[in-house]
Amino acid sequence: MSADARFEDGAPRPLRLQALSEEDLTILSSLVQDAVFAATDMKFDRAAGRFAILLNRFRWEDKTAQPERVRAVLSFENVTKVQSNGIDRRDADVVLSVLSITLEGDDRAILTLAGDGAIAVDATALSVALRDVTQPYRAVSGKVPHHPE
Repeated sequence: MSADARFEDGAPRPLRLQALSEEDLTILSSLVQDAVFAATDMKFDRAAGRFAILLNRFRWEDKTAQPERVRAVLSFENVTKVQSNGIDRRDADVVLSVLSITLEGDDRAILTLAGDGAIAVDATALSVALRDVTQPYRAVSGKVPHHPE
């Protein structure tokens, strides 16, 4: 006999998503839009072929009364090269904000950042993961990010 569903079964769960195609990457891009991170929270492990960023992601998927963020890891696998433009990676005080992630060619992801910064991630095959690693918390600003047209 199966048990009835419980209220807790419908509770929001941490995101654990993977992008293996351009369509998948578009979905991840929408979920990391307006994520913020310190320049020192990026790491390229050349030996493992992995580039990762620890970021504070706005929870676009949750329409609660209080805007929330969550700490998440955005990781790229099969990475051969990472390049950045417009970023001082040694400045621990600089806060970067993700605008979008797009695919250039078959295996080059471009992270476009606010303020004309960008990160290019070259890989032998597209494999990007987004994984929430903390409980959601109330956004410090108390506001939903806004992008005037």
